[in-house]
Amino acid sequence: MTLEKGRRVRLGEDLGLGEAVAGEHGMAVGFLSLAAGLEGTVERVDGELPESEESLEYQRLTALLTDYGHTMPEASRERLESQIAELRPEWAAHQERGAQVTVRVRLDNGFVLDGAHQDVLIPL
Repeated sequence: MTLEKGRRVRLGEDLGLGEAVAGEHGMAVGFLSLAAGLEGTVERVDGELPESEESLEYQRLTALLTDYGHTMPEASRERLESQIAELRPEWAAHQERGAQVTVRVRLDNGFVLDGAHQDVLIPL
């Protein structure tokens, strides 16, 4: 999914924001949350989230195999190929997801959700 400034979105799941406090002593009087289904408009796309450690390791190991695999002893190359095979499902999932971004959304109720991961938003 590509989110861009001005796009309408819907919150896909409930988001717990934190305790609501009141009084001089700051006693917790409740919990503030935003309900799934709230709609709003993307005000800003902040940037890409970092890739998972597994995705980065897959890229590093495949580059190593490509560049130096032909010079490695057979047992080392086989062990490297085995490690790559273990990481392949995570890499495939990363490729399918594509780049993940965070956004700032102004919800229709007036709240602003900043730094929201695109995974919790449904484009309209």
